[in-house]
Amino acid sequence: MPPVFRRPFLGAGLGAALAGRARAQPAPEAGLHAIARAKGFTFGAAVQGGLLATDPSYAAAFEREAGLLVPEFEAKWSVLQPREGAFDFALLDAILDWGTPRGRPTRGHALVWHEAFPAWAREAVAEGPARARAVMAAHVARVLATTRLRIRDWDVVNEAVADAPGSDTPQAEGELRDTPFLRALGPSYIDTAFRLAREQDPTLRLVLNEYGVEEDTPWAEEKRRRLLSLVRGMVRRRVPIDAVGIQAHLQMLRPFSVPVFTGFVGALRAEGLSVIVTELDIREGPAVPEDEPARDQLVAERAAAFLEAAIAGGVRTFLTWGLVDRYSWLVTEPAVARRDGKRHRGLPLDGDYNRKAMWRAMARAFANA
Repeated sequence: MPPVFRRPFLGAGLGAALAGRARAQPAPEAGLHAIARAKGFTFGAAVQGGLLATDPSYAAAFEREAGLLVPEFEAKWSVLQPREGAFDFALLDAILDWGTPRGRPTRGHALVWHEAFPAWAREAVAEGPARARAVMAAHVARVLATTRLRIRDWDVVNEAVADAPGSDTPQAEGELRDTPFLRALGPSYIDTAFRLAREQDPTLRLVLNEYGVEEDTPWAEEKRRRLLSLVRGMVRRRVPIDAVGIQAHLQMLRPFSVPVFTGFVGALRAEGLSVIVTELDIREGPAVPEDEPARDQLVAERAAAFLEAAIAGGVRTFLTWGLVDRYSWLVTEPAVARRDGKRHRGLPLDGDYNRKAMWRAMARAFANA
């Protein structure tokens, strides 16, 4: 799994224009999807298909709030091809079957990633370049052929850039993350994945998805440099990349600068690419206020600053990594969960599906843009 406002037009007919705009505004009870769409933005969220089927409140929250879906697990390699040649799209189909009749498209995540990568594939890729490329080509071809009519947007390569020294998980050598495909094919594996995807589908939106480039720290600055260098090289080599996904797993412990992030988004867009926010959530710091409204206000302020920066840079699509705190990886994943027994409150809805200050901050950012 990742932020100005335009001057209003002044001139003849202003009153009528404002009246028409006021009538077009969604009702106060509208979800983030409707609020965002009214201003030309897209809002969506990562979803778990099993919960859609078993928790009516969860399904209702997604129907109300999310206009775009991304599977948390159901489109990853280990789910779609757990054994070589044995593809299983049932879990992904369940999400598509829920979203399609409701007008909720799904984006794909992710074709090539070093995690959620089954043991058979690791062993096969380690056999050498020819085998590695064949394994990649077979997976990309089958997945894109199967989902072609239903998914038009894929994270082709996920998390290819190495974390810089000083970050949570630094790597000792190289600017690219050490992965099975990097070891087998070298840096060209990224270009290969994108070219294979484009061969399968000339109109699919192809995305390079990355994290750790959002905040105002020396290691985030270095990772921004690495990602921008990678993207510029791909563009020069005419690799068919359409967009960069910025995950935006934000951490309150780290400083954030609106101008710095806006400038980075602008630099990516200057390469002719779209930029989308793919996995937004906010990890609280080690010490938080005792009362939840105070905690929620701090999270909301960070969300507001991030969206301001992203919107100013030209981002039009935003997804959070889930909607509801109780199912967030910030709560369920021990590596990032709080150590004090409290739950992170880093998504728009709390554990009981109530809208929080973060929801309101996001709604204001979209409505006022």
